[in-house]
Amino acid sequence: MKPGLFTLIAACLILPLQAQLKRAERRSLLDNDPAVVYMEQALKKPVELKVIKEAPVFSDKEGRQRLGTLKADQTVRLEAITDKIYRVRGQGTREGISGWVAPWAFSSTDPEFVANLKQLYERQIQVQALIANKQVAAGMTLDEVALAKGKPTKTSVRKTATGQSGRWEFIEYEEVKNYVTEIDQATGQAYRRLVSVTRQEKGKTAVEFENDTVTAVEESEDRQGGNVRIIVPPVIFHW
Repeated sequence: MKPGLFTLIAACLILPLQAQLKRAERRSLLDNDPAVVYMEQALKKPVELKVIKEAPVFSDKEGRQRLGTLKADQTVRLEAITDKIYRVRGQGTREGISGWVAPWAFSSTDPEFVANLKQLYERQIQVQALIANKQVAAGMTLDEVALAKGKPTKTSVRKTATGQSGRWEFIEYEEVKNYVTEIDQATGQAYRRLVSVTRQEKGKTAVEFENDTVTAVEESEDRQGGNVRIIVPPVIFHW
């Protein structure tokens, strides 16, 4: 194979890969914005909104860079929200488009959808902060608890005709190194020799739940953070 042809083929393979990596990096940075709530993380079912007016679409939530125009009389998928603006995916005046659009462009079968989305946003911002700090609160779902604390150490579940209740326990351990002091026979110097490593309980968090929602949180004394943390339960939508 000629060197020039090999270089051309390599460039054709590398450039698309680099473009994919850059897109993935942009998505990663976007999805890590602490001021944004992403619907696929907050709700199990997708949310769709009716576009009632043509509206400008922006690439950033601050509305600084315009991408195009969202067509009216269509249904779009809600991807993310802040307390002031929504990110949607739909059809633009020329082609498919995804970006940030003002709430006035949409309607829903639920007349309270704007208020519900604001409540969802406020709740999820609290949840995201709790998860980031590996904390739990009454009102969280079990999925959110698992994101914050990982897999529970112990579980107990009681199922009834009206649902289920139970308790999850998360026990944190720390390694303790055990040494003995010995004398080096060659030098007469004393030294410490590691003989074993044991695990001791460092702290424990327990959550009680009913039908997937935490009703109480119990923490060991060294993990207490003052007031009991409580957030509103998940918002129920009727789209």
